[in-house]
Amino acid sequence: MINETLAQELRAFVYAEARMLGEKRFDEWYELFTEDAMYWVPLTPGQPDGLNHVSLMYEDKLLLKLRIERLKNVRSYSQQPASRSHHLLQAPDVEQADEAAGIYVTRTQFIYTETQGNVQQMYAGTVFHTLARIDRQLKIALKRVDLLNCDACLPAIQLFM
Repeated sequence: MINETLAQELRAFVYAEARMLGEKRFDEWYELFTEDAMYWVPLTPGQPDGLNHVSLMYEDKLLLKLRIERLKNVRSYSQQPASRSHHLLQAPDVEQADEAAGIYVTRTQFIYTETQGNVQQMYAGTVFHTLARIDRQLKIALKRVDLLNCDACLPAIQLFM
């Protein structure tokens, strides 16, 4: 059984991460990731991994940085007008906690809204954060976003869920 103080810390981390994304604090968000982290949005329900299967997104830290730089670039015409996002989260559940190893997994149901100009898109799903405690700070080792309609024909997702 996980202690409540740790559970509150993990929940607060997930909420703070979503807030950073909604406020476009992408550089600060990027620093939440471990050096070998992955950001993964599977293409099919129950997909076992992102390395051997096609995914909607399967990005390491370098690719995340490139996307962030593109979003910040004034010449990024796909961002005229700029996209905005909102994350509505259910209270995160702590799925796994290995305090000795400093590895934790949270599961959060969400509704994500992205808007650009007159177009608004909504997605529902579950996000799994695999968090690692490094030098007493929580870092994202893996962020897996399981979209409810991941196997549908989806438009381009401009920001981060």
